[in-house]
Amino acid sequence: MNQPLELTILMPCLNEAETIARCVESAQRGLQRAGVSGEILIADNGSTDGSQAIAKELGARVVQVKEKGYGNALRGGIAAARGKWIIMGDADDSYDFGESDRFVKKFQEGDELVMGCRLPVGGGTIVPGAMPWKNRWIGNPTLSFIGRLFFKCPAHDFHSGLRGFTKAAYEKMELQTTGMEYASEMVIKSTLKGLKISEVPVTLRKDGRSRPPHLKPWRDGWRHLRFMLIYSPRWLFLVPGLLLSAAGIILSAALAVKDLQLGGVQLNVGTLMMACMAVVVGFQLVAFAFYTKVFAIAEGLLPEDPKLTRAFKTFTLEKGIVVGLLVLLGGLAMFLRALWLWKQANFGLLPSTEENLRRLIPAATLMLLGVQTVFSSFFMSVLGLKTVRRQPPAV
Repeated sequence: MNQPLELTILMPCLNEAETIARCVESAQRGLQRAGVSGEILIADNGSTDGSQAIAKELGARVVQVKEKGYGNALRGGIAAARGKWIIMGDADDSYDFGESDRFVKKFQEGDELVMGCRLPVGGGTIVPGAMPWKNRWIGNPTLSFIGRLFFKCPAHDFHSGLRGFTKAAYEKMELQTTGMEYASEMVIKSTLKGLKISEVPVTLRKDGRSRPPHLKPWRDGWRHLRFMLIYSPRWLFLVPGLLLSAAGIILSAALAVKDLQLGGVQLNVGTLMMACMAVVVGFQLVAFAFYTKVFAIAEGLLPEDPKLTRAFKTFTLEKGIVVGLLVLLGGLAMFLRALWLWKQANFGLLPSTEENLRRLIPAATLMLLGVQTVFSSFFMSVLGLKTVRRQPPAV
């Protein structure tokens, strides 16, 4: 029983008595078609409807996973799997495990993560009624597009529930999540770590349950999107920050000289204040991008980034302090000029309030950016410190 096998077909299960038998039977056909030694493994997450007994009677192996959650069920099942290749899929009869030979062929070619693609763009098929319209036309295409954009993942169906991977690749992924995000993390980590990823077309059928599915489309869609954003500081912070800063700098530079007329709209010092605010917010978002990236790498959530390492060597703490002080001094010089002009008016009312604001708003913005740059440089240095675990003294 402890001898290694080539393939494990793994199904997380929670009260799937209505469909587990058909799933096990289709997995048996899949093993036969693939022509490899294998097993069918059910990771039961606390079923109370007799699912375990049905699976065992048909020859499947059942392991109990006490920790609740989709990710925990898969984690427990993978730990118990004896196959060097693992194919995972839901036990609701929505996937045909008889298509397992397609995955095995990819494994034999050296692929490490093989995604089953349900979408026609990847050759897959969605049987009418198998997927709610909002998932079919909004959720899956949108999330898959975002996944490909953010992480350069080659898979067209980012959230397919039928996928396979080698056990060696799974260990490289170092997955952390325990819920629905587990599936997203698997694809993201595989992409970031440079694993060999491919996809095969699969068919999605209407599940065989008489009860509603466990999934909540809007809630779970948001959870997946949130997770992808958190794992991509570039798109969550850096890109919006750079765009906001660039737009704010261009607009504030023009309005610091004079009003702008755009069609029937006149932009004046009020717009200048908002433009300067955009510069400050944009700067902070860019700083957040670096903070998040450094922290995520230090905690092992993201792999090492050679570009960030080179940036640390180029833009040191000392250089950051110098740049920040120069920006601060520039703003202070503008403020002192405004103060001198006010003195010329005997510290009374100035001829033009708008002209004064054109000096004070950019001055205050530059001083604020200078202070942020100095202390952001210190904070980045703190995050970038390499900590060494202390060894206990020799006895």
